[in-house]
Amino acid sequence: MEHWDVYDEHRQRTGKQVPRGPVIAEGHFHTVVHLCLFDDLGRMLIQRRAPDKPTWPGQWDFSVGGSVVAGETSAEGVARETREELGIELDPSQLRAAFTFNFPGGFDDFYLVEKPVDLESLAVPNDEVAAIKWASQEEVLALVRSGEFIGYRESVLRFVFDFVNYPDIFAVTPQWR
Repeated sequence: MEHWDVYDEHRQRTGKQVPRGPVIAEGHFHTVVHLCLFDDLGRMLIQRRAPDKPTWPGQWDFSVGGSVVAGETSAEGVARETREELGIELDPSQLRAAFTFNFPGGFDDFYLVEKPVDLESLAVPNDEVAAIKWASQEEVLALVRSGEFIGYRESVLRFVFDFVNYPDIFAVTPQWR
């Protein structure tokens, strides 16, 4: 069974670990990671979650998502999740979260990477991912509106796409490209 490191509200490790679960005790926090993989046309790779996943089964989602396990850094966690879900190897030392959302149970780090990927070469489908495809901002927002994308607000998706589409405003660093 996976375990999570427990963090305090200031994102400092407490030295405690808890088994992975749907609820974490009040005052305890854990780290979640998402990778948003973009092509040179500004489209994001999205995944359809496997139909037997306990949360959001069969829904479309960001390129990669998951929890950081005990002992990992955020960058190590997103690299592991990317390998498990897509079969893509990323070097954690070259990754830096673009932004973090705080939520009641923890911290959600978003990594943005522009990388040419041949979808046929990816290890999909697998036990976590049923399908993948490239999608424009408009296509992703249509999936949100139709209830086919996991429960993020449209503003979150627009924010993610703005990071990639307006790098001069958001100072996108070369390591994301």
